[in-house]
Order: sequence, then structure tokens, then C-alpha cells
Amino acid sequence: MPDTAPAPVILGNETGSFPHSVLAERHPAIIRQVRASLPYGPHRQRALDALLAGCADGVIEPLPADAHDRDRWAAWGLDTYAGQSWFDVPWLWSESYFYRRLLEAVGYFRPGPEHAVDPFRPVKTAELDAPRTDEELSALDRLESRPAGERARALLHGSLWGNRADLGFRLSAGGDTPAAAPGLVADDSEILWSLLPPAGSGTLCLVADNAGRELVPDLLLVAHLLAEGRIGRVVLHVKPYPYYVSDATPADLLDALRRLTAAPGAAGAYGRLLWSAVTDGRLTVRAHPFSCGPLPYAEMPGDLRAEFAAAALTVVKGDLNYRRLVGDRRWPPTTPFADLTDYFPGPVAALRTLKSDVICGLDAGTEAALVAAEGQRWRTAGTHALIQVNAGAGTGRTSGAP
Repeated sequence: MPDTAPAPVILGNETGSFPHSVLAERHPAIIRQVRASLPYGPHRQRALDALLAGCADGVIEPLPADAHDRDRWAAWGLDTYAGQSWFDVPWLWSESYFYRRLLEAVGYFRPGPEHAVDPFRPVKTAELDAPRTDEELSALDRLESRPAGERARALLHGSLWGNRADLGFRLSAGGDTPAAAPGLVADDSEILWSLLPPAGSGTLCLVADNAGRELVPDLLLVAHLLAEGRIGRVVLHVKPYPYYVSDATPADLLDALRRLTAAPGAAGAYGRLLWSAVTDGRLTVRAHPFSCGPLPYAEMPGDLRAEFAAAALTVVKGDLNYRRLVGDRRWPPTTPFADLTDYFPGPVAALRTLKSDVICGLDAGTEAALVAAEGQRWRTAGTHALIQVNAGAGTGRTSGAP
């Protein structure tokens, strides 16, 4: 990162570390779940079994010669990392490539009955249609009588803590994440609101993370900002294909809109507002190939950079996008958020529930208190969150976490 001495890149080869557990335990669990969730034929089952064996004990294999994105992955480092252990290459790269290989195993990109079939759709739809989602949506009715500022704060925190709905995280956590939220380790929400003034007409870019019960509160926040006139337009960035189990795709957005518009009360009204926003162009969807790339946003292509530069604010949701935003490295936690995001072409905010080791922008007292209370578990348990903003990114001035 510019002007910041690089910290070590995170690898997965340290036994007992969180990245090692993802590669050694979570990925095999995901393969088994995919294999059991859909009736794949013998050919696809054999491919999944081969991936299961290879990701645990084998080496990284190249994509087939006729893969549509082989050249893209070559440019992203595949020619460098092929033949190495999954555990010995950058963890961000290894995780991302695992999901690309998983889609190859199930025939997602190939002609045939499995073409474009989301292997994670059963778990996504089960969550979205669960009774708990109805309970969360009904809470909006009680919120409608509150002042606009209070509603805005509640919806912002709903979007922030909705990140705990991450299905991939729950696979290895052994169930749902804790209901109690001890609080924020960094809170730049006042800076965020200053970038979205009450009479705003700018564009908000929202880089979404998970589908289902996280995407729904993201959309509710967007609907509120549009209804209150704090933004004039929203560009929602989703993944072009299934990724990290629960990451949102265009199809997942349609499912979320369906869920909202069919709901009674305030949730249905929000859904109809969003539906109208899509049809009149105030809400547009972007699924850039780089969104499924294994690289940090510092290496984003020029067209994506131009889109973010034109926005009044880009909100980056979730743990994976945070890792890509600041760099998947072992930064000292007190490294300023602004220092690591100055490359970003415009004002940027991170809303993230902590579920991996990467962290920056903390004051020394906060870090010391967290370590004293929990050791290092606070980094990965999904029980802490942050709102960090760099209002000066892309302008030559900075404004990071206090």
C-alpha cells in the first residue's frame, strides 16, 4: 500500500491458525454440503471428490485449457501458483481459487443441465424463506414511527450486523452466530452520514457481500436513503457468479426483492420502492468480473476505478471485501485505515463484522482491552464489528478512524 510499509501477507500454512482451519476444515465441509444438497450425477460427484482430496492434500491445479476465464486467472496469478500447496500461497488467493474450482467441478460454466445452477442456492433460499426472516421484517413496522435519524441509524446497524448471516462462516462455527453484539471496535458513522447529506443527489456505490438475510437489510438501508433524498442513485455491486457460499449474485438480488415485495407492512413498502427504483434506473446492478478476483482493490481495473471515483461514497460490505480493501496482510491493528485506503479513487466506508484476522484503524486502548478480554478470538468470532470511513480517499486528504 502507498506510504505504508507492507506487513506480511496472510498464508494458510500455520497449523492452528484461522486461515489454516478455513482451508483444512471449512472448504471440505462446503464440498460435502454441496455434494449432498443437489442431485449431481456420477461425473460431477467424482469431480467434487477429486477436489475434496486435492484441496486437503494436493496442489493447486490449473484450469482446463478451454475454460472461458483461463487467461483472466493466469493474469491473476494462476501461472505463478499452480503446482504449489493450497496452504503456501496467499490465503485470499487460495480461498478465491477454491470457489472457482468448485464451480468447475459442478459444471457451472459448462454446457449441460448443471450450467448456471448455483450450488449454494438450497442454503440461500432456506435462509431467506425462514420464519426468522419474517420476524426481522416485521420489526420494520415498529421502526416506522421513529424519527428519520433514528430509523437511519437502526437501518445502518441492521446492514452492519446483518453480516453475521454469512452462511460460509456458520458452516465452521457450528450453527448460528451469537445473538448478542458486544459493540463496535471503531465507529465512523458520523463521517459516513456527513457524506450523505439530507439534500444529497449523488451516487452511492454499495459493494454487497452476502445474499439472504444480509442483502435484505442492505436493500432496506438503500431504500431509506432513496426515500429520504440522501442519495439520488445507487449502484449495487454483486458477484457475477456464486462465490464464498453466500455472496450475493444478480439472481440473489431478485430473490431478495421478491421476498420484500411479498412481505406485509413496511417491508413490502420498501420492496415496492426498490422495485420502482430498479425500473426507473435509480438502482442499477453491476457484476464486474473483478468482484470474484483474488486480488486487493488496490489492483482494480480502470473501469471499476472510474465508477468508484464518480460516487459520492462507496460502501464496502463484509469481511472479504474488507480484506480486499485494506490488503490481506497482518497489519498492526493500530495502522490507520486512511493510510491503507488512500489509493481508493473516492470516499470509501467499510461496514464489517470481524470474521478474519485482518484489522486496522483501532486505537491502542481498544486493541489492548480486546486482547485482555478475549485473546485473539475477537478478530474471527463474528461478535465485533466496525464502521470505518476515509472521506479523503481520492482527494489527497484523509479522514480515517479516530
